[in-house]
Amino acid sequence: MFNVQGSKFKVRSGILAGGNFIIDHVKLIDAYPEQDMLAFISSETSSNGGGPYNVLKDLAAMRVDYPLEAAGLVGQDPNGDWILRDCHSAGIGIAQLHQTDAAPTSYTDAMTVTGSGRRTFFHQLGTNALLGEQHFDFSRTQAKIFHLGYLMLLTEMDRLLPDGRTIASRVLETAQQAGLLTSVDLVSSNHPQFREITEASLPFTDFLIVNEIEAGNATGIDLKSSPPDLAKIQTAAQQLLSQGVRREVIIHFEAGAIVAERSGTVHHQPSLQLPAGFIAGATGAGDAFAAGYLHGTHENWPIAERLKLAVCTAAVCLTHPTPSLGLRPVANCLKLADELGFRV
Repeated sequence: MFNVQGSKFKVRSGILAGGNFIIDHVKLIDAYPEQDMLAFISSETSSNGGGPYNVLKDLAAMRVDYPLEAAGLVGQDPNGDWILRDCHSAGIGIAQLHQTDAAPTSYTDAMTVTGSGRRTFFHQLGTNALLGEQHFDFSRTQAKIFHLGYLMLLTEMDRLLPDGRTIASRVLETAQQAGLLTSVDLVSSNHPQFREITEASLPFTDFLIVNEIEAGNATGIDLKSSPPDLAKIQTAAQQLLSQGVRREVIIHFEAGAIVAERSGTVHHQPSLQLPAGFIAGATGAGDAFAAGYLHGTHENWPIAERLKLAVCTAAVCLTHPTPSLGLRPVANCLKLADELGFRV
C-alpha cells in the first residue's frame, strides 16, 4: 500500500500476546484456612490462565474484528493439547504457540473465597520457565501490538545478562525493530530482582500496564493504602516513565486507574460502583483491564475512552470465577458503566 506521498508502508493490525500460557484450576472455597486447618471446596473449573492467554481469550470474547495471535511454550501433554485446542476454537492464531517434551504445561491452582472474590495461587512454572528468545519470530506476524507478560514469572525471559539486559528486553527490542508497539505486564511477586528485571525492559516498552503492587515493587514506593494515595501512584507512574517507558504507564487498582503520558499529562478513571453480590471471582480482572485498554489502544481511541472500557472489562470479568468466561462484546461491557455508574 502507499500513502499520499507514494512511499511504501506496512499496515499492521492485530494483537500478538506472548509469555505465560497456563491452565488455571479455579476452586471456590468457603474461607481461606489457617495452616493445618480445613476449608471446603464448593465448585471447581479449569480455564485459561496467564496474562497473554487471558488477554487473548478476553479479546476473543469481546468480539474484536482484528487478528489475535499467541506466542508461547506448552508441554506435549493433555494440558498443552487443551490450550492449543482452546486457542484454535477461539480464533486465536497458534503458529507461534510451541510444544515441548522438556517440561509439563504450566498450571495454577487458584483458591477463590466465595463472596469476597479474594484468591491465592499455587503455581507450577513448567514450560513457561523455558520460554526464550528463540520462540519469537516477529517476521511472521502483521500484528500492531505485542503484549508480553508476566515478567517475574518467566525464568529464562527474566534472566539478567552481564550487560544488565534481560532476555525479555531483547525480545521487546526485536519486536519494536520489526515495527510493533510493545506492551508489558508484570506479576505481583516478591522476586528478589524485581526492580532490576523490570528496569531492563522499560526502555523497550511503549505501554506498561501494572497494578499498584507491581508499580510499588518496581519503584520502591509504598502504594499499599486504603483509600489509594493517588499522588503517590502518580509519582510512581512518572518515575517509571523517567526510567524509560516510551509512551504511557497505566496503573490500575481496586478504586480505579491512572495513565501517565510521556507528555506529562495524567488521566484518572474511577472503577465501577459494584452492588453487593456482584463479584463471583477476581481471577483475571487485571488481565481483563489490560484487554480493554489494549483494544482501545489498537483502535486509536482517546485515553479517556480506553480507560472507561478497561474498568468496564475488569468489572465484567468479576461476574465469573474464571478469567474470561464473564467477558462480553465491547458494547455490552460499556453498557455496564451506564447501569452501575462510577465510584465517587
